[in-house]
Amino acid sequence: MKKTHIFILVFVVAAIGVIMSLFANTSTYTDFSAAVDNPGKEFHVIGKLVKDKPIVYDTKVDANKFTFYMTDQKNVERLVTYNGAKPQDFEKSEQVVVIGKIENDAFLASSLLLKCPSKYNDKKPESFGDKDFKAVEKPAAK
Repeated sequence: MKKTHIFILVFVVAAIGVIMSLFANTSTYTDFSAAVDNPGKEFHVIGKLVKDKPIVYDTKVDANKFTFYMTDQKNVERLVTYNGAKPQDFEKSEQVVVIGKIENDAFLASSLLLKCPSKYNDKKPESFGDKDFKAVEKPAAK
C-alpha cells in the first residue's frame, strides 16, 4: 500500500471513532418518567427542590453522599442521590438540573447544575446598616 492510502485509512478510522464517541455520550433533557422507562441511560432532568422533604448531607457519615427530593417539570417527585459534596446555597436554588440515571428506584446523579436566584433585580435596597439609599437632590447649577 502507498503511504497516502495508509494515511487516508487512519484518518477515516479516527473520524469514525470521534463521531461514535460523540453520539455515545449524548443525553437529553427530559423528566423522571422517561428516565424510569430507560434504565441505564443518562438523562438531564430539570426540576425544583422539594423544600418540605429532608436534605441529607452528613460529612461525618459520608462526605461524598448528598440526597434530596426533587420534582420535575411534570410535578413527578423522586429521591435524588448525588455522589459529591453539597453545593453552597443549594437550598436557595430556583431550579436544579440533575444529570444521571435511574438506579434502584432513585435517580443517581453524576453531576448537578443550579440556577440560583438572580442578584441583579429591579429592587433597590432601602438601607444598608446605618446608611440609607434615598435619592439626594443635587444643588442647582449657577
